[in-house]
Amino acid sequence: MRSFVRRTASVMVDLPRETFLKSRLWRLATGLVLASGLMVSATSAYADPGFDRFVRDFWPKAKAAGISSQTYNSVFTGMEPDDDTLRLMSKQSEFVKPIWEYLDSAVSDTRVEKGRELLTEYATVLSQIETRYGVDREAVLAIWGMETNYGGFMGRHNVIQALATLAYAAPRRKKFWNKELVTALAIVQAGHVRFQDMEGSWAGAMGHTQFMPSSWQAYASDYNGDGRRDIWTSVPDALASTANYLKKHGWQTGKTWGYEVQLPAGFNYQLADGEKTLTLGEWSKYGIRRANGKGFPRPADKGVLVLPAGANGPAFLMLRNFYVIKRYNNATAYALAVGHLADRLIGGGPLAGDWSRDHLPLKRSERVALQNYLNQLGFSVGAADGKIGPATRRGIRAYQQSRGLIPDGYASAVLLAHLKLGG
Repeated sequence: MRSFVRRTASVMVDLPRETFLKSRLWRLATGLVLASGLMVSATSAYADPGFDRFVRDFWPKAKAAGISSQTYNSVFTGMEPDDDTLRLMSKQSEFVKPIWEYLDSAVSDTRVEKGRELLTEYATVLSQIETRYGVDREAVLAIWGMETNYGGFMGRHNVIQALATLAYAAPRRKKFWNKELVTALAIVQAGHVRFQDMEGSWAGAMGHTQFMPSSWQAYASDYNGDGRRDIWTSVPDALASTANYLKKHGWQTGKTWGYEVQLPAGFNYQLADGEKTLTLGEWSKYGIRRANGKGFPRPADKGVLVLPAGANGPAFLMLRNFYVIKRYNNATAYALAVGHLADRLIGGGPLAGDWSRDHLPLKRSERVALQNYLNQLGFSVGAADGKIGPATRRGIRAYQQSRGLIPDGYASAVLLAHLKLGG
């Protein structure tokens, strides 16, 4: 009902005569409905005059970018802010899902089994994509699985409505949301997708593999040559677009994303978490071995040692492709899940290492508290901003060494408890 009510207060711009007459007929029809008592007034509590003003004021930007009045009016007539986008935008949750819970869900047996079925079902398409872009099919399929569960859930929001809501109400990144909104309008105007079919997330990521409009503009591919880059209903287009994205961001053909490894006793943790980049052969000289006991097939490849949960969880040597995956979503947990899922799809097993599940990650307020404790004890980490960067990790390691703890630099609930107990 709410969307229907808002149609009576729509904003028209640069209306041609025919559209103007139709809009007058619409208002006349609406007035008859209102008179009959079948719907509430457009001036009800649901109306948002501020959003109407935003739609009017945004028109010159859209027009300057080549958006026609016909496209603009057909999209914005009757539109209201997306309540769910407003709710999620304003939500300041401090909850941090532990990486092991994230991986349990992201790389579930069900997702692995479904992915293996799709490897067979789309074997020809994936083979051609692999040849065209040089990106391993399992990596492309893993991103599809991670982003929308292989198309099972692509979001329940209209992308233009969500982006308009963010451009109107978001407290930050106004320039970004404005650009994405204009680009989304251009996609509809070019006929790549109907406005009503432009399905995506509350923040504007869309289609099978969740591209923002600007990423669609730069990297989407027309796999089947029909003139449309359709990541919403064409699985081949979506998978080809993902492969093209990864390739353009530096994917190294024929190479993996990384290796789970075992660290030797007495390992120097100063070398972890991006502090040093070495060849796999050089890492071997530090006593690091693959967790499955096999050797590194390409000892000259360079890797970075990453400990997602510190010394109390699995360790990994991450290669270039891991950081390419992070261009898709800049989170270690996400990129690790994509890489691990890709391995599972082609027959790999579960991770060998276990997670010590009492070493929980910290909420932002807890990270601030940890930094304050370290500063007070003389282990300077700079401003207590809740961000765990190199300075904070160095401070943690120094504190851990001074107390006879494993100096892994990991900010956990266990470490914070240790600090609270008097350091």
